Amino acid sequence: MKISDVARHAGVSPSTVSYVLSGKRSISDETRRRVLESVRTLGYRPHAGARALASSRSNVIALVVPLRSGIHVPVVMQMAIAAVTTARSYDHDVLLLTQDEGVGGLERVAGTALVDAIIVMDVELHDVRLPVLRSLGRPSVLIGFPADPTGLTCIDFDFEAAGAACAEHLADLGHREIALIGAPPAVYERGTGFAERTKTGFQRAAADRGVRALVRPCDPQDARSTATELLRDHPGLTGIVIHNEPTMEPLLTAFRAAGRRVPDDLSVIAIAPDELAERLGLTSIAIPADDVGAQAVSLLMTKLEGHEVPGATLLPPRLVIRSSTPEIPGT
Repeated sequence: MKISDVARHAGVSPSTVSYVLSGKRSISDETRRRVLESVRTLGYRPHAGARALASSRSNVIALVVPLRSGIHVPVVMQMAIAAVTTARSYDHDVLLLTQDEGVGGLERVAGTALVDAIIVMDVELHDVRLPVLRSLGRPSVLIGFPADPTGLTCIDFDFEAAGAACAEHLADLGHREIALIGAPPAVYERGTGFAERTKTGFQRAAADRGVRALVRPCDPQDARSTATELLRDHPGLTGIVIHNEPTMEPLLTAFRAAGRRVPDDLSVIAIAPDELAERLGLTSIAIPADDVGAQAVSLLMTKLEGHEVPGATLLPPRLVIRSSTPEIPGT
């Protein structure tokens, strides 16, 4: 497959195809999309070495993954796999960095020709890496939102809206005292954006509806004691949101052991994968990890080609109602 074949398929000149692939000149969005679609349809693969020399690019992006305490690895890896797969569709490879490499790791890869651009996951509200990202001279995308996203490109699931939707659903069913069992304490202590935004949305919506709201961080090994203490100390509690996938089944077991049946005595909503929530019969909001990872790469590729992208992209939540959240009789 030659560049002339792509040009003929897209109805443009070979030089236009070359400009789209190299990013050396501004090309209209419509023409760029048509060329990239022809590239994918025909399976065109430019010679990597020649393209790198011609464009002064490595065709590699860095992906900073958070492998540290309190992080649920399956969700992280789902996002990472989606990012790698999408990058390959753009003829780019991915260099994995860990969170522990911190500012030094970003400076190291940006100070060489190792990568063209950077994706950073697990963003904290006051992340120490942000000043470096703003100054590196490399396109970047954050999966997550800091407290001040000025000058940055951020994408994530709308955790604040998800927390709010859970509280609103329980309030609409007649619950007057509800709780969020959230991420492990270490996640909150770091000021991790997704956990804080879920909590903020949950508490705001509950306050707006005149509902008492409690928040309890939870380590997976402490699920039983967390459930026992919560129900003991708050006997009026009738609705619970679980945003901590590894604790879901232990918590449900602990609720039953405490004599609180779901849904007869206790309504439960999970922010968790659909397949797990469906198996457990729980009303849920799924985290679209695949979409977040894929769209982060698409935003980065658009920036690499010299085009403007939105500063903020939030994927909306979708509440799936199951048998765990019936309406309270008499409300």
